[in-house]
Amino acid sequence: MIESIKGIGRMKKPELVAPAGTLDKLKIAIEYGADAVYAGGEEFNLRSGSANFNLDDVKAGIEYVHQRGKRFYLTLNIFAHNYHLDKLEKYLKLLAKCPLDALIVSDPGVMALVRDVLPEVPMHLSTQANCTNYQSADFWYKQGVKRIVLARELSLEEISQINAYSECETEVFIHGAMCISYSGRCYLSSYMADRGANLGDCAQSCRWKYKIVEEKRPGEYFEVFENNGYTSVMSSRDLCMIQHIPGLLSAGIGAFKIEGRMKSQYYVAAVTRIYREAIDSFFHNIVYEYQSKWLDELKKISYRGYCPGFFLGNPGRNGQVENPGNGYAQTCKFLGLFEMQQNGKYAEVLVKNKIEIGDDIEIMGKQLNQDFTQTVNEMFNSEMKPIEKANPGQRVFIAPERYIEKYFMIRSLTEHQTQDC
Repeated sequence: MIESIKGIGRMKKPELVAPAGTLDKLKIAIEYGADAVYAGGEEFNLRSGSANFNLDDVKAGIEYVHQRGKRFYLTLNIFAHNYHLDKLEKYLKLLAKCPLDALIVSDPGVMALVRDVLPEVPMHLSTQANCTNYQSADFWYKQGVKRIVLARELSLEEISQINAYSECETEVFIHGAMCISYSGRCYLSSYMADRGANLGDCAQSCRWKYKIVEEKRPGEYFEVFENNGYTSVMSSRDLCMIQHIPGLLSAGIGAFKIEGRMKSQYYVAAVTRIYREAIDSFFHNIVYEYQSKWLDELKKISYRGYCPGFFLGNPGRNGQVENPGNGYAQTCKFLGLFEMQQNGKYAEVLVKNKIEIGDDIEIMGKQLNQDFTQTVNEMFNSEMKPIEKANPGQRVFIAPERYIEKYFMIRSLTEHQTQDC
């Protein structure tokens, strides 16, 4: 697909914002092309199940990204209760020692505290605040918000109008898991598992497998519209906009955001590098050409089937529902990470999944043109003794057939392709 782009010279290159669930993932995101990362502190963010960042991690993360000319955003996007406020204020005072590039907030009370305690730190509005129109965008802009992460239920046409009539910069999620509830404001988890999704403790109730039983017929399960004995009607497909980069840019969006603070290092690397290449391709060429290999690469991570969400209009009945019984699909397995640059013939690998002599593997670089395949013909343990098999957590040495750098990855070539939209 080749598209001629009008007005490309007047367009501002969007910021690519990648998830950083841990300090290690932060480094991966930056090394694989992110312009900025977003991370959560130990409390007050919507991913309490992630390892998150203590104060020392925040400082180290900021130092790492700033040394490379990138940006660090910290999420404080819970809907706070009274009992949070004193502790939150104390936390903000501790953050005063950290040169943050922005705080991501959703609660007006939290926003007021940020203005009082850290008036010099820019604020970004979380998608949880449900901003869906330009009047709302202007309201938040007047409250001191620099950027709005728009509601996920908007079309490109609606986003274009917001950017045309509001002064506030906009950001949208362009890849990753989608929540069944409006802009992620879900109460299923609180009701079914006593775990507050809006406080960062979501039990992922929408992903559970459900059957129907009638009150007076206990143990008698009724068929539902799917054919595998259960329904996952509340579990949405994942968002993927790699085929629609020109449309996103034409809408005037200032930042593209990748979901996934609880995802693996491999996920962060594989997704970030593809969107980096697609965005750069748009701005480096007079004529933009979509590459089918980009989507092929995005199918090599764990995903639920892809869809464009609401960007192209309301997807309609069942438009975002998973294909029956598919669950997660993945065509490759993350086998290992090179934690050091190659020195001589051999390179050290931190093993993530079992590797054996004779395995056909792919070395994944920071750019697509750095990828190559080979067979594992020899492998050594940390004492340089030959071994036949390596298990997760083990550090081993292999001989790459091309030069590798720190943070290159190893993945399997075994494919388990499932149906996708």
